[in-house]
Amino acid sequence: MHAPVTIRPISERGSLANAIVDTLVHRIGKDEQAARPHDWLAATILTVRNEIIERWMESTKAAHAAGAKRVYYLSLEFLIGRLLRDTLSNLQKTGEIAAALAELGVDLAEIEEIEPDAALGNGGLGRLAACFMESLATLDLPAYGYGIRYVNGMFRQRIDDGWQVELPETWLAHGNPWEFERRESAYFVGFGGEVTGNENGQVHWKPAEAVEAVAYDTPVVGWRGRRVNTLRLWSARAFDPIKLDKFNAGDHVGALAAQTRAETLVRVLYPADSNAAGQELRLRQEYFFSSASIQDIVRRHVQYFGDIRTLPDKAAIQLNDTHPAVSVAELMRLLLDHHDLGFDEAWEITKATFGYTNHTLLPEALESWPLPLFERLLPRHMQLVYAINAKLLKEARRREGIDDRAIAAISLIDEAGERRVRMANLAFAGAHSVNGVAALHTDLMKQTVFADLHRLYPDRINNKTNGITPRRWFHECNPGLCALVRDGIGEAFMDDAQALSALAPLAEDAGFRDRFAAVKRANKVALAQHLREAMGVRLDPDAIFDVQIKRIHEYKRQLLNLIETVVLYDQIRNHPERDWTPRVKLFAGKAASSYHNAKLVIKLANDVARRVNADPAIGGLLKVAFVPNYNVSLAEKMVPAADLSEQISTAGMEASGTGNMKFALNGALTIGTLDGANVEIRDHVGDENIVIFGLTAEEVAAKRAGGYVPREAIERSRDLAQALDAIASGVFSPDDPDRYKGLVQGLYDHDWFMVAADFDAYAAAQRQVDGRWADRAGWGRSAILNTANVGWFSSDRTIADYAREIWGVM
Repeated sequence: MHAPVTIRPISERGSLANAIVDTLVHRIGKDEQAARPHDWLAATILTVRNEIIERWMESTKAAHAAGAKRVYYLSLEFLIGRLLRDTLSNLQKTGEIAAALAELGVDLAEIEEIEPDAALGNGGLGRLAACFMESLATLDLPAYGYGIRYVNGMFRQRIDDGWQVELPETWLAHGNPWEFERRESAYFVGFGGEVTGNENGQVHWKPAEAVEAVAYDTPVVGWRGRRVNTLRLWSARAFDPIKLDKFNAGDHVGALAAQTRAETLVRVLYPADSNAAGQELRLRQEYFFSSASIQDIVRRHVQYFGDIRTLPDKAAIQLNDTHPAVSVAELMRLLLDHHDLGFDEAWEITKATFGYTNHTLLPEALESWPLPLFERLLPRHMQLVYAINAKLLKEARRREGIDDRAIAAISLIDEAGERRVRMANLAFAGAHSVNGVAALHTDLMKQTVFADLHRLYPDRINNKTNGITPRRWFHECNPGLCALVRDGIGEAFMDDAQALSALAPLAEDAGFRDRFAAVKRANKVALAQHLREAMGVRLDPDAIFDVQIKRIHEYKRQLLNLIETVVLYDQIRNHPERDWTPRVKLFAGKAASSYHNAKLVIKLANDVARRVNADPAIGGLLKVAFVPNYNVSLAEKMVPAADLSEQISTAGMEASGTGNMKFALNGALTIGTLDGANVEIRDHVGDENIVIFGLTAEEVAAKRAGGYVPREAIERSRDLAQALDAIASGVFSPDDPDRYKGLVQGLYDHDWFMVAADFDAYAAAQRQVDGRWADRAGWGRSAILNTANVGWFSSDRTIADYAREIWGVM
């Protein structure tokens, strides 16, 4: 984009165009001739922000006037993505702003593309939190989101010679025009030190060090601008940012040590916790944001309602996974030490205020902290954990059928080996509601990780199946399909995604199927063009776009997909006479910095891509690409272009998934296991419109318990054995033939994630996909029925369920 050659006179412009120019001049300090694309972006955001501020203030005043109960959503991640397109769409101002910018010779679509993605999350947990915040505003429910204002996020992923390289994400390098610093909302957050008491039973914690948590607020605009809520993110600074005596004495680095230590808290999302320093930083981060958030909630409640005892009537605090679980002990600390309540009364208030959402059954993701670390950093909270545990275990002892084994499982302290504080148990004990995020996941919670706590509190666990916001994941990312659907069934679905069900009869209309397919192909052409420019890879938009985009983890089984890709490659080479279906395999996702096997899977994907894409023997029938630096903006391009959605996690290990919902809403067929929300997606779209394969969760558990021998499964499958031999022997890594020996040997030795056990079923399912693709009318019918029948998976429905059944705000 270039600055306009001819400047239209002010008298010939619309008022909105002049407002943007006025912002450009007076807020950015540029005139039209000198303005660059980033200047126009900032000027547009700041102009739109003026209207948002007015609605924001109106929303806040209305909540105050009504004495409304507020929802407080605590999450270590908020993967909000770019905000300009989302905000304009929700305000119904996209066309108006586009026209105003066009008057100035500026293309709205072009400047939208240069807005950085906020580096505030990594995967489904953070994207879910962002969807929930948007739906809370859409449903006109007063709410705050609380998290950390990460300066560098998790990392920006670059692929060098096929390997993941982690670089800092510099999204804040040039400021953030959406946020407002709230200097008045700053809180003391302490660490370490000692706890003392007096003869009156009063307790005083004197921290050895402290930082100041400072609030930065971002407005969250609901659909049609109905309400604007607040995302409050915490930054950290030292109370004494520079020690002048040290600086003047020549110790320039030491003089800034306190500020550097404070800033470390908000630098990086999920610092590697494979070492003691990393574990300590993670716990510091979690307490830092939890403490600031709980202090802010308590302060607001006392300011507006006076009596701290009414907190559960006016505040519903939802813990998004175990990361903010220390909030339970922090609220107890404030009630006991600052508001002088008795322990029993404080505990009842705490339980009535908190809800806890569990997102995983993986033991390593159910956070626990070494007891010495927890006690050294949070000595007062350690006392409270012991006190809560005593109350919990005494209650358990009084229950019939709770034996010593159950007591050990219920305890907040894990004493099997190194003593550790169990954060999931703390969250469970300190909440009146504990929910899973898909029907299967919730059932498994009751049977596995929380089996004994469920026996103790049988009414506490409930299900709230996840959802996605249809605004970002349909209206905005797929405008062509949205327009086609609107022409077909009217606009009711714009306000209620479940009204998409009216689309189902059109699946039988050949003309509509053709138009639906044309929109999908246009999306594929756009993605292919983007990847050609970004990566130099050429893709055939008439091939199946087979897409697996998610965090790289062994249970998500990108490795299963890659092994089948190797088998397909060999089959195409060995049988060129067959009528093969052209296929494009697309992967994207980040591996945790210290997760060796996940990073090795990324390298394998790139090694396979390099070999396959350069082989003329397969005639372009198969292409493979690993797309670097997966984020919200990339997903917005890939999801609408997908024909096939890979949801192939080991059954019983994915809590829900939300990518599965996004793909289905945009007309992709799912190939997947009966895991997470796949089960409910199948129930909504019908068996004939989804491709299910593999072991069930019960069968996985039975295999693990029954002495499963993966070597036998591999030796029974000729294709699998040959593919693994090729990978292990260096066919795809001639520069390092031993690169994948350990990865493959792991499948032979234990195969915890059932890659070998499910391989033949997966390969057969993929050939079933080929057959379905050949029936273009049948494929089109299934694609339309996916879009028509997944409106139930809107985050509006999910939030309404939370609001009625947990928070009591509807």
